[in-house]
Amino acid sequence: MKEKVFFKTFGCRSNIYDTQIMIASLKDYTLAKSESESDIIVINSCTVTNGADKGVKEYISKVKKLNKKIIFTGCGIEGLGRESYDKNNVFGVFGHSKKQDISNLLDLKKRFYFSDNLAHIDSTIIKKFVGKSRAFIKIQEGCDFDCSYCIIPQVRGKARSVKRKHIIEQVKVLADSNISEIVLSGTNMGSYGKDSNDTLPKLILDIAKIDGIKRIRLGSLEPSQIKEDFLEILDSSFLAKHLHIALQYTQDSILEIMNRKNNFESDLELFNKIAKKGFALGTDFIVGHPGENEEIFNTALNNLSLLPLTHIHAFIYSPRNKTLSSKMKLDIKKEIAKERLKKVKNLVDSKNLAFRETKKSLEVLVESKKENFFYGLDQFFNKIKIKSDKNLSHKWLSIKNYEVKEVLNYAEI
Repeated sequence: MKEKVFFKTFGCRSNIYDTQIMIASLKDYTLAKSESESDIIVINSCTVTNGADKGVKEYISKVKKLNKKIIFTGCGIEGLGRESYDKNNVFGVFGHSKKQDISNLLDLKKRFYFSDNLAHIDSTIIKKFVGKSRAFIKIQEGCDFDCSYCIIPQVRGKARSVKRKHIIEQVKVLADSNISEIVLSGTNMGSYGKDSNDTLPKLILDIAKIDGIKRIRLGSLEPSQIKEDFLEILDSSFLAKHLHIALQYTQDSILEIMNRKNNFESDLELFNKIAKKGFALGTDFIVGHPGENEEIFNTALNNLSLLPLTHIHAFIYSPRNKTLSSKMKLDIKKEIAKERLKKVKNLVDSKNLAFRETKKSLEVLVESKKENFFYGLDQFFNKIKIKSDKNLSHKWLSIKNYEVKEVLNYAEI
């Protein structure tokens, strides 16, 4: 009988894609639906913050009690992965570059630790996206930015692009398997093509020509990488009406300390220009970075209120070893940081509610069903809950009659 493998994924869309590559590369093993029915648990880790490490660590402690073979991979291999291996909490550890060799790694009878090759580019074609109605496509890997707080370039390497031919082939295969929405992602997606004489807008236009692809979503973009050729394609019908543009903060002195390439004046101009095209806009926001004080935060919060934002990924700064920010003085009390975080989230939540109240029609891809309700995302990246006696799984719906609730939209069909 074939051994069963359960994959647990933490973190970003790139990690989700990496897990799908491992699933596609499995030979002589079967997928388990839960930890309890598995023989082997593969943990695809995230290490972007202390909180990410904590979540992975707690998960290891929980599943270790099940007496399963535990394998550790992902961005945390040199930190928590090494620690877990040395303490014998996991059987093996391997880097992103070996994920296509997953079956051979699972075959190993002796404990192992394999570091990552930070120049690696994936070559596996995923034939179907297991358990998903939309698919994530990683178009590039790594980052050349040198933000003072960020460990990601150290664990993902320098920016490098996946070959266009591979991306197009991958999208065609998934379209043939009835995937009609794809999400382009990467560590620093705006750098796509800088090493291959290509551009992100050209790639998007080529993908849009593929039969079966109805909607293209984009992962996180850097404001300094958004040029006129990108703005020119925003009126295209195949693009989701949502962009996530990573500002990280909204006050220039902190942006300078963070070694960011953006500033608030140009960010505001860019956001207003895109919002006029009907887009929902999200961003990242780090609270409590070294250098932040009450006056600076209040300025940042006021600036945030000026932006036409609808979504936010806000979190409290946590020092990562071997980064410049980790060497800076951190004197903001946790309670104060939590209060500031709440203010940021509440502000953008109110903006999201106001945005949703102005919309007349939603184009929804139904993604999941839980109990008696279906759930999906509209073109603006807002969740909708649907009550229906029909089978709406993986269906496209155009919805005009719906209720705007506090945290999501609701419809009965």
